[in-house]
Amino acid sequence: MARLPEERVPNLTPRLALRIALFGSFALALFSILFFRLWFLQVLSGEQYLKAASVNYVRSIDIPARRGNIVDRSGNLLVDSRSAIAVQISPPDLPVPMQTSLLAHPPRADAALYDHLAGVLGMPTNPGRCPIDGVGVVHLSPIGCAVAQGYAQLPYQDVTVKTDVSKYVQYFIQERQDRFPGVTVGQVWLRRYPLGTLAAQLFGTVGRITAPEVHEARYRGVSENATVGQSGLEWYYDRYLRGADGAARVQVDALGGFQGDLSEIKPVAGHTLKLSLDVPLQHAGQDALQQAIDANPPSTAGAFVAMNPDNGEIYAMGSLPTFDPNIFAKPVSESTYKQLNNPANGFPLFNRAIQSAYPTGSTFKAITATAALQSGDWSLGDVYDDTGTYNNGPGDIRHNAGGAADGVLTLSEAIRYSSDDFFYNLGARTNSEAPQGGPLQQWAHLYGIGRPTGVDLGGENAGILPSPAWRANRDKLELECEHKRHVPSCGIADGRQWSVGDNENLAVGQGDLEATPLQLATAYSAVANGGKVVRPHVGLEVDQADGTVLRLIDPPPARVLHIDPENLATIRLGLREAASAPGGTSADVFSDFPEMVYGKTGTAQHLNQADQSWYVCFVPDWATNEPILVAVTVEQGGFGALAAAPAARQILSQWFFGNRGKYVPGASKTL
Repeated sequence: MARLPEERVPNLTPRLALRIALFGSFALALFSILFFRLWFLQVLSGEQYLKAASVNYVRSIDIPARRGNIVDRSGNLLVDSRSAIAVQISPPDLPVPMQTSLLAHPPRADAALYDHLAGVLGMPTNPGRCPIDGVGVVHLSPIGCAVAQGYAQLPYQDVTVKTDVSKYVQYFIQERQDRFPGVTVGQVWLRRYPLGTLAAQLFGTVGRITAPEVHEARYRGVSENATVGQSGLEWYYDRYLRGADGAARVQVDALGGFQGDLSEIKPVAGHTLKLSLDVPLQHAGQDALQQAIDANPPSTAGAFVAMNPDNGEIYAMGSLPTFDPNIFAKPVSESTYKQLNNPANGFPLFNRAIQSAYPTGSTFKAITATAALQSGDWSLGDVYDDTGTYNNGPGDIRHNAGGAADGVLTLSEAIRYSSDDFFYNLGARTNSEAPQGGPLQQWAHLYGIGRPTGVDLGGENAGILPSPAWRANRDKLELECEHKRHVPSCGIADGRQWSVGDNENLAVGQGDLEATPLQLATAYSAVANGGKVVRPHVGLEVDQADGTVLRLIDPPPARVLHIDPENLATIRLGLREAASAPGGTSADVFSDFPEMVYGKTGTAQHLNQADQSWYVCFVPDWATNEPILVAVTVEQGGFGALAAAPAARQILSQWFFGNRGKYVPGASKTL
């Protein structure tokens, strides 16, 4: 067998040795660097990264403060808050974090989460109309819509998708947090209205702070998740009712599961707002107004105000039709909101006492009388022969209601009988072609017509006080509209100039005049108290938790009218006789009333509608220790003495005698 030649090992050349040395050095250096880095991370920087990791697993949770209660002047509860469990979604924490480009079309993962959550909550998944700010109307599921709408308002704000969920639902979601990314379950406070529809339009609503509100000074320091007042008393006194939200820092695991509490800042509940409202009187007012509406078809709506004529405290205020504010404790569907805002349903959300402005009819005559006397266009000794026809030249011939001829009248008698012809004459005498009008416009403005009263509810209608300048501006708007739309008429104005007839109409509360019931009540308060134009207010005081008064709400008068005492006495005499003397327009209703009532009826005409019924009356402080003023209007209710005056008497009966019920003429001295 042949022998293999002996294998030879190659010699280690200097060049090969150098390569091996370089490679070994490189490997040693590399392993040294890796070892040092590992040692640095684990030993030197371990605490730092442990701390950073722990921060990633600490979550801050807002703890909402309980909103303050609202009570009436006697402490009767009107509004409080109850605890509820709510399911919320954080848009940035969704499987695919929300962004503006995804609002109309949620990613598949997010849509799947919405459907999964809807199944747990018993909510529909079918898409429906969803209006989104800045996007328009799209079609999304209810949960998808809520998230998109919330994100469009405030991108980093949690969105509530359902309230009042059961404990079972709460535990189900919390125990399966990995299946519901971005979903949290926690406590919220919901407003509760134990008296239902009573004074419903006054309280207003609350809701999550909006994007524009975040930047307002009044909300400085308020969380983007905060609930704030959005309208009515809730809005006006929000800084007292809101309280201060708390915050909790909790430990969670990588899936968001709760691991333990770390720290907590407790919330501070809001203060109690005491109102000047009187619950029994509010009940009586709403009942009286409803009875007046029911008894005088085709009326379907009206409003009333009862207040202290000396300081502006509002004892009662109501508007019909009304609604139950408890429906706003939770998110309201678009269809429900439309029903509440539907003209066919009478706009129940509308507070007609401050938001609806109408011609006032003859109740305006007290203002006209003031203007004529104070300007010197009429003197106390002057008389007017009311023949039943007022003739101020061709095209300006007018008549009293029913063609009545009241004979020779003083001013107080003209108020007593409500002579239209007498006041047409005063309208002509006080007319002026000056832009802002003459004495009638001047005094009406001073009384508060055509300007907000400043009531602590917000959203009031300023009304219309017609003048030559007002008419010229309407004509200008009409022309601009016609040119812009290329139409023959926009219906804003008829293009005619101011005439004496406009002032004659104004003198009897007709024409283009529009005033709210509260404006008229405020004007008559000045007649009752000697010239103070009070600032009407519903808030009475703000109380702290221990019952001490934090703030008294007693605004000073807006202004004081300097009316000659004799002139004022003459106007008051006419109002007193109108309610008590034979022939007085409301004497049939009030002549047997035990208290000294001063009152004026009004019957306002509307095109293509039945007449509107008005009544304003007061019992002043020189006749009682409990002065009160009442203004009532019944839309399409007919004559003032027919619908509004009986309702006013029922309100006074409750105030003075505690008698609440329907007024039947001659059946009772107090009802």
